[in-house]
Amino acid sequence: MNSRTKAALMLASILGLAACSDVKTVVPDRNTGDSTPTWGDQKKDSIFGPNGLTLFGGDKRSSPETGNGIGVNAYLWRASLDTIAFMPLASADPFGGVIITDWYAPPESPTERFKISVFIMDRSLRADGIRVSVFRQTQGSTGEWMDAPIDQKTPTDMENAILTRARELRTASVKKD
Repeated sequence: MNSRTKAALMLASILGLAACSDVKTVVPDRNTGDSTPTWGDQKKDSIFGPNGLTLFGGDKRSSPETGNGIGVNAYLWRASLDTIAFMPLASADPFGGVIITDWYAPPESPTERFKISVFIMDRSLRADGIRVSVFRQTQGSTGEWMDAPIDQKTPTDMENAILTRARELRTASVKKD
């Protein structure tokens, strides 16, 4: 198939899809069961909710807790960044609520290193809205890094430190207002 034929087929496909926008459809009413015909330009339900899909912080219902432009609780986000500020960041996604650090070796123990992943899972300031995963590796005698166990209490301690800092930030912002 030559490039002109491909271009013609693509144009025909695009025009065909565009022509479907004024197609009369029959949609039964949820309450009455009435099958009155509707036209393509009438408002339909959306899988993205009543206000549609909003990008780049355009949510008109934002508040100090949710922030304007991030998809998670602003206090938890800021507190997470403050709490792990001593570690180098590898990735931070404010829309998805994921913060991943790079490996960090404390100066007092250069043969072990840590990595932290923080997941903010809610737009509300709640204790179950945050999860922390902590990874630890130790350096073997030949220089290779091997996974090592961590105290099971460490992720919970990190979560509590983040929640404490988030409450401090919220209290400070309420006093300003």
